[in-house]
Amino acid sequence: MTAARKPTLAVWKFASCDGCQLSLLDCEDDLLSLVGEVEIAYFLEATRATAEGPYDLSLVEGSITTHHDMERIREVRRMSKALVTIGACATAGGVQALKNFADVDEYVSIVYATPEYISTLESSTPISAHVPVDFELNGCPINKAQLIEVITAFLYGRRPNIPTTSVCMECKRRGTVCITVAHGTPCLGPVTHAGCGALCPSYNRGCYGCFGPMETPNTGALTRKLEELGMGEKAIDRVYRTFNVRHFEEARGK
Repeated sequence: MTAARKPTLAVWKFASCDGCQLSLLDCEDDLLSLVGEVEIAYFLEATRATAEGPYDLSLVEGSITTHHDMERIREVRRMSKALVTIGACATAGGVQALKNFADVDEYVSIVYATPEYISTLESSTPISAHVPVDFELNGCPINKAQLIEVITAFLYGRRPNIPTTSVCMECKRRGTVCITVAHGTPCLGPVTHAGCGALCPSYNRGCYGCFGPMETPNTGALTRKLEELGMGEKAIDRVYRTFNVRHFEEARGK
């Protein structure tokens, strides 16, 4: 009797720091269990051994920043039955999307001794701007438990059970006093997707928005609160323009 074929998993890197791929490797015992359920067919962060596609599930880290990236992501999509983007770079363009608000040619001429060697697009864009995406997992880096949930859900043909609430809900569950109300500390928690466990607020630091905007974020109300705290327009822009600058700017209508 022939054994059933295991679903194939591929993990791809584009412009990124590798942090989300490392989150997968850091799953430890859960990763060992996962290996028993799938064939990891392509994952250069973990092994040079690869198998040709097509693949049942592809996880994609990183944003699109070059013409070569654009061509390559189309090929990845063609070879993938399902494609999930992981992390802020893949879902929102990442920190590198800050260049979308600057003169790229000017920066290249200042930073590099031989600017003509640099080949880059004028903007950093998420994977969804170029190919259809089946699910987006937020985070910088992603939450390990959420990643395992997403992979498991796709293996069994169901929708991932990922919360759509804000970081404020996680603060409530931890019993963390609101640092904005109690101390006047600027915090993006009210408009940021849950998943980090309210790490920064639990250490009396404002949320940086690592997990991107929550579902239907009220950025207008938060901006007014930041203004009440004495922040000017430039300071508020800097608060929003971090890991998920593209999505937060869209949420603010900019």
